[in-house]
Amino acid sequence: MNTSEILEGLSANEARLMLALNRLKGRADPEEVFRAGGFGQLVEVMNAASWLQSKGALQISEVARKVYSLKSREVIEKGLPERRALRLLDQKGGEIEMKDLSSAVAKEEVSIALGWLRKKNLATIRKEGGSTIITITDNGRNMLEREMDDERTLAALAEGEVPEDRLDKATIASLKSRQDLVVERLVIDRTLEMTDLGRELVEMGLQVKEEVAQLTPELIQTGKWREVTIRKYDVRSFAPAIYPGKKHPLTRVADEIRKIFVDMGFQEIDEEFVQPAFWNMDALFTPQDHPARELQDTFYLKKPNRLELEDEEIIDRVCNVHECGGGTGSLGWRYRWCREESERALLRTHTTVNTIRHLWKHPQPPVKVFSLSKVFRNESIDATHLPEFGQIEGIVMEEDASFDMLCGVIKEFYGRMGFKDIRFRPGYFPYVEPGLEVEVRFKNSWMELGGAGVFRPEVTEPFGIKHPVLAWGLGFERLAMLRWNLKDLRDLYISDVDLLRTSPLI
Repeated sequence: MNTSEILEGLSANEARLMLALNRLKGRADPEEVFRAGGFGQLVEVMNAASWLQSKGALQISEVARKVYSLKSREVIEKGLPERRALRLLDQKGGEIEMKDLSSAVAKEEVSIALGWLRKKNLATIRKEGGSTIITITDNGRNMLEREMDDERTLAALAEGEVPEDRLDKATIASLKSRQDLVVERLVIDRTLEMTDLGRELVEMGLQVKEEVAQLTPELIQTGKWREVTIRKYDVRSFAPAIYPGKKHPLTRVADEIRKIFVDMGFQEIDEEFVQPAFWNMDALFTPQDHPARELQDTFYLKKPNRLELEDEEIIDRVCNVHECGGGTGSLGWRYRWCREESERALLRTHTTVNTIRHLWKHPQPPVKVFSLSKVFRNESIDATHLPEFGQIEGIVMEEDASFDMLCGVIKEFYGRMGFKDIRFRPGYFPYVEPGLEVEVRFKNSWMELGGAGVFRPEVTEPFGIKHPVLAWGLGFERLAMLRWNLKDLRDLYISDVDLLRTSPLI
């Protein structure tokens, strides 16, 4: 854009600012320009200055500095705690017991006074018998009639704000370390300076012209648009980015997952976060000595530490399966099942607790349900682990359900999520047989996203289920990380406004 085009595109406030700055010899602060240019508000100056800087006609420079003021005059009127203690020492002959300090300083100020007396070498403190004795020092006697550095600084601050460069650094740092004495404020000094281009624009006969920035129905209907100057716009000039309101990336992925499963004929379910170990572990044929039950893996509750179990008949059947396999043909785990262990209250470690409880209430086919909810494990927080995370869970139970059907359902889900290359490999989970792990190809490598399988008879038999149950548990956050190309799981939960603003909607 040439100089003539820039001149033609200047707004009235931009022209007013340039002419005012020219009268001020090309350099001034915004307040001086505000007064010289006859602006209505200071914000008009800064807005015009920002646009002129983007066009190269103006340079804005900023210098940050700290200024300090007194928070309350009470400290001037009462004096510092150590000053009051020093006066008391003088009145009492130079030595007092700590309990005598209450006549000079408030109870909450005793430790403050003692600390600064020692730090400033105004007094010594020693134990004698069962008492604490405070004795004035020679330096303390000298300070009885002299003003200390921090007292002089406080007196100066009582007169008004003082810039940092007019204060002793050590003294102001000491005062800042004490609560409720001084207030620090950051002041930005701005300077507006005309560039060579700006001077050229003024020399070209720059004038302030009132212009219409937007056509209104009134201007069009009355024909007054012919009588006004309509401002020229430059579509190439800088414009600030506008970020529309949008849902969090995790919420958008969750909505997409739910829609896919509903479209595939599934119904969403959920249960409580707090469960007895019976439903979280025992009902899924997880042995009572399995490492997953240890404190280092599972969050157990203290209040309540136990939960009552609902169905005695189911409890007996699960107990029988654990001890000897029940009627499944299995040998079970060959131990004596402990009911107390199964009643322990915990935060669910997987959402399979949702599906097994649903099967308990709905043992007859067809069953097609899914859940997308939080689970909790005693994990150390790092780039790939969190103690609280989401899990995508689902089951299909019908007469002709098969392992091939399970693979097909999972492939269909991930295909609808946009993954083309999906593969399965054998995997072990205590409550399914056969079991598999799901992997997808991402950036020329395979990434594991979850596990699946067919519920073992030891899981289904106690509930009277006669047909195969296909089950899967898939990672939610890991799926979101692939979608948004993130390396660290924690990035999904930090309050990063820029990440939220710049994340694509699709």
